[in-house]
Amino acid sequence: MASEETRTTNPPTVRSSAEATDAPPVSGTRAWTTRLIVLGIVLAALNLRPAITSLGALLEEVRDGLGMSGSVAGLLTSVPPLCFAVFGVMAPRLARRFGAGAVVCAGMVAITTGLLIRPYAGGTPGFLAASALALMGIAVSNVLMPVIVKRWFPDRVGSMTGLYSMALALGTSTAAAVTVPMTDALGGNWQSGLVVWAGLAAAAVLPWIPFVRDRRAPGSAEDAPARGGGLAREQARRPDDAPALRITRSRTAWALAVFFGLQATAAYITMGWMAQIFRDAGVPAGTAGLLLAVTMVMGVPLAFVIPRVATRLPHQGPIALALGVCGLAGYAGLYFAPAAGAWAWAVLLGISNCAFPLALTMVGMRARTGAGVAQLSAFAQSTGYLISIPGPLLVGVLYQHSGGWGLPIALMTALMIPQMAVGVLAGRNRTVEDEAAR
Repeated sequence: MASEETRTTNPPTVRSSAEATDAPPVSGTRAWTTRLIVLGIVLAALNLRPAITSLGALLEEVRDGLGMSGSVAGLLTSVPPLCFAVFGVMAPRLARRFGAGAVVCAGMVAITTGLLIRPYAGGTPGFLAASALALMGIAVSNVLMPVIVKRWFPDRVGSMTGLYSMALALGTSTAAAVTVPMTDALGGNWQSGLVVWAGLAAAAVLPWIPFVRDRRAPGSAEDAPARGGGLAREQARRPDDAPALRITRSRTAWALAVFFGLQATAAYITMGWMAQIFRDAGVPAGTAGLLLAVTMVMGVPLAFVIPRVATRLPHQGPIALALGVCGLAGYAGLYFAPAAGAWAWAVLLGISNCAFPLALTMVGMRARTGAGVAQLSAFAQSTGYLISIPGPLLVGVLYQHSGGWGLPIALMTALMIPQMAVGVLAGRNRTVEDEAAR
């Protein structure tokens, strides 16, 4: 009883003004803002791939409608990594000047506009230009998503990266699965099947509008209360405004960039050509679209699980190896029995494509500060997408000149071996700040 009285009658502890300022006050406004940023992240992620996978599902119809050769179609499938490399490197500078929220908001507007214009631009040049506009918006958002996660949720990088990756995979697979039947329902016109995805992009603009005027630098001290927690405040005290890292001195940064580039090569070859591989093997167009959707939908659960597992491991290399083995098995199946085991190969390649959320997670883990994550994200993604540009184009050229899929599949298989090797190097428990300082 005495102890109970002591607890109830003791006066409340009076904190100093400095302590009161340092502690993050709980407010309904902050909780609402956090929920809004989560919604914005999810909606943005949903829109980062439909512009690509919806086109992959209708590539044959688009080729016929625009009079494209196989080589030009290969160029079309190389446009996404080219735009990601060119425009992605600009994202950190734009974020410093205008704020990350404003840049992502503008990115969603660019996606919406590009998807609206693309089907009706008239001719291949206009189609490519409108696609580039949408892909520009995707590129800057790609780079800034890990930065926003690190800024707002520094002690939940794994779970938030998983949520973002899961939403990205859901948008990717949904576009692959429903584009063909939706096109049929709209009268069989491929333009209608592509333009409807502009509506989803328009919805993603709205949650980012309140953040357009937020120009605080990631990791700044004034930003720490909004993120909450001791870890957030500790990271806020770190010198994020220090001079830029000499990121090219970091072996881990280079390993992560090459890993990102090789996994992107595999992913864009899959998104651009896998449905066509199945169609050439005798699989109906609708079923081929579903198979592509299966490949993409595998990322929905795994993209949430893999980042959470990766953040609990001291070395992420074993995950990269396991994903690579699944990719090798899927390619072998496509070569020897593309139609007979189509569903199995789609699942295996879907598991292999989860190297993307693993790469995003390692971006957040291989740098200590928000500024470091921004630099590493821009370097790894821009360099990686530059590496990935020739892959889809080369597949189109090999397909056209060989008249079959043997050589393209052999190329995909050969590229998986170095992807596994650099994945092991990128997964080592090191930070780019330490390596760049040496």
